[in-house]
Amino acid sequence: MAFERKYIRWFDKINLSDLPTVGGKNASLGEMINAFKDHNINVPLGFATTSNAYWDFLDFNKLKDKISSILSELENNKIPLDSTGRSIRKLFKDASFPVEIAEAIKIAYKKLCGIYQHKELDLDVAVRSSATAEDLPDASFAGQQETFLNICSEGELLEACRNCFASLFTDRAISYRIEKGFDHMKIALSVGVQKMVRSDKSGSGVMFTIDPETGFKNAVVINAAWGLGENVVQGTITPDEYVVFKPFLDNNNTKPIIERTLGTKEKKMIYGSGGSKSTKNIDTPKNERWKFVLNDDEILQLAHWACIIETHYGKPMDIEWAKDGETKKIYIVQARPETVESRKLADSLKVYKLKEKGKVILSGTRIGEAIATGKVCKVTSSDNLEHFKEGSILVTEMTDPDWVPIMRKAAGIITDHGGRTCHAAIVSRELGIPAIVGTSDATQKLKDDQEVTMSCAEGDHGLIYEGILKYDAENISFDNISKTSTRIMLNIASPAAAFRWWRLPSEGIGLARMEFIVNNIIKVHPMALAHFERVTDEKTQEEIIELTRGYKTKQEYFIDKLACGIGKIAASQYPEPVIVRMSDFKTNEYANLIGGAQFEPKEENPMLGFRGASRYYSDKYKDGFALECKAIKKAREIMGFKNVVIMIPFCRTLEEADKVLHVLATNGLGRGENDLQIYVMCEIPSNVILAEEFAKKFDGFSIGSNDLTQLVLGVDRDSADLAELFDERNEAVKIMIRTVIEKAHKLGCKVGICGQAPSDYPDFADFLVEAGIDSISLNPDSIIHVKQRVAELEKQQPLQVKLQPK
Repeated sequence: MAFERKYIRWFDKINLSDLPTVGGKNASLGEMINAFKDHNINVPLGFATTSNAYWDFLDFNKLKDKISSILSELENNKIPLDSTGRSIRKLFKDASFPVEIAEAIKIAYKKLCGIYQHKELDLDVAVRSSATAEDLPDASFAGQQETFLNICSEGELLEACRNCFASLFTDRAISYRIEKGFDHMKIALSVGVQKMVRSDKSGSGVMFTIDPETGFKNAVVINAAWGLGENVVQGTITPDEYVVFKPFLDNNNTKPIIERTLGTKEKKMIYGSGGSKSTKNIDTPKNERWKFVLNDDEILQLAHWACIIETHYGKPMDIEWAKDGETKKIYIVQARPETVESRKLADSLKVYKLKEKGKVILSGTRIGEAIATGKVCKVTSSDNLEHFKEGSILVTEMTDPDWVPIMRKAAGIITDHGGRTCHAAIVSRELGIPAIVGTSDATQKLKDDQEVTMSCAEGDHGLIYEGILKYDAENISFDNISKTSTRIMLNIASPAAAFRWWRLPSEGIGLARMEFIVNNIIKVHPMALAHFERVTDEKTQEEIIELTRGYKTKQEYFIDKLACGIGKIAASQYPEPVIVRMSDFKTNEYANLIGGAQFEPKEENPMLGFRGASRYYSDKYKDGFALECKAIKKAREIMGFKNVVIMIPFCRTLEEADKVLHVLATNGLGRGENDLQIYVMCEIPSNVILAEEFAKKFDGFSIGSNDLTQLVLGVDRDSADLAELFDERNEAVKIMIRTVIEKAHKLGCKVGICGQAPSDYPDFADFLVEAGIDSISLNPDSIIHVKQRVAELEKQQPLQVKLQPK
């Protein structure tokens, strides 16, 4: 029928060229159905109403002049935004469908029922709004228009379509068009009608083909929760999060999942039964809260699909997915361009740094990398948005699209719930406002008008401090950075920090501190996991059980968390070398880990006690070290990061070196096997004196200037009274460093430095270059100016042959 062709377009008959007719969402669905047939990417079938249907609906009900008149009153400040939206939406609610449009929708719905073999007209469908200016590179706020799920009859479908039309005039949509300079009356609304995926019986979520926080382009970030996907998008819950390294996805011998975080997943959206609600939220059963939504094969399948979609569109993408609990198949239900990190310039980086310390009140998931200060303004519901004070820190349980007008006026945003792909996170990125989501109880702990500092610039977590703290903001430019023959590398502790600094012009990581991952992510003493049966304290047992939920064994928890942390650090610099130092806690630090006290001796001087290499072959710790080895092996051989080099700290004697190398080999980490390189820290005078012998056993040295200075000068590096004596630039220390470089180079063994000194003292970096050091590893904020200084120095002196990593 002619009217059906005028008002209805089937997804398999449209593509991106039809965007003016069916809007961004629907054009993208059609594009995917047609483009990905040969890739076995599942996209539910359906149809779209055209822009003609919207305009004819307006003409039939004589709405254009009425809408324009109300908008004119808003423009002339005669009525507020909320009254404007409410009045226009009522016009749609009171309007009726022209017979031909209603009939076209009914016919299409009947055909869709037939395709899915529903003899009765009761096929469950999702009804989504798709504005003709939506999802363009410069026009894409989250959730401007409405979506209606589990619509199961002709009558419900027509009502949902009417409500979609009306949602073109939500408060957030009106204000957004004003900001972007779009003419309200030149934008139409297409309605997408798509077979529901029964994710109410399984799970769903969102994924990005770029890290949405840092712009790291080689990652797919997947969020997942049980039930329908609205809870993830709206931030009602804290979802699972998985991160996959894209370059290894085509290698069937690897599983490059570099992050796997169990979310709390407090609520689960399912189909409603009875009444007027088509969906409802229930408390997620405990057994599901403590279980990952996706297994490894499903994570990798989604990541692989994400890469195919990104390649087809030629840009980073924001994708919604759902798993059908009946068929067990996974589907892609939406895809749109990612609009924040992918558009940032890669030649500079803005770095924020606190200038003073403060008391931490709360923490959560950081969004962005900025710092903001201000007074708290709590908003408990969308009914009192008008109470928000411009320039305040918005504190709430969660946000939804109705909140966008006030979010735009906030200095920062803090929520109780949500993950990195929730509504608050997406909008704060687009607005360039720092946010901290998923704090659990910010609305309880923070008070109105309380002065706070929120920092998203300190690693994995966003931190909320008491009071207004001073901070700096500096633009670091990567322009005109000269190459150096001395390898300039990074010191990194946190996996999140590795992603944060991926843009820096470094040549690998000279020191990745395993202790940070153990202390801040794993939190449990390795021996308490290797021998949980020995843990006697009930409270400690409960803590360990809670942390390890989602894993089959306590050991698996340690191995996976550590491997993922190492993998994420290695991914940030791949294929450049990443030198991972095996655990180097002191006994008092180990004792502070959960379950650690009963496994650690008490020492008078832990700095010179049971630490480093001596632990690895000891009966008191070797089972814990075996877990470290398994994590390294997983990162290198299962995830695929052959660029991981391991480093042994505080190796006192040649005999100890042999013992450690034997233990490593016993645990599958033999030197030279699978191209494995093993370095040793040079931080003890014996390492220098016997450098030639150590060089025969290891592939390289990394100078730890702090410990070396402490032992050469006999000064406790933590002593305030002796602080003036502690100086890495002392001639005795420099002679030691020059000596180890000369001895190692005679045997073809590389030497780098990972100590603090070259980051703090530019003249010390000069000395290292003059001495012929092969690599200098620096704190991220020192990379640019030290690299420039080294380049200048290399121009002034004869070029020395540098030993580069294999």
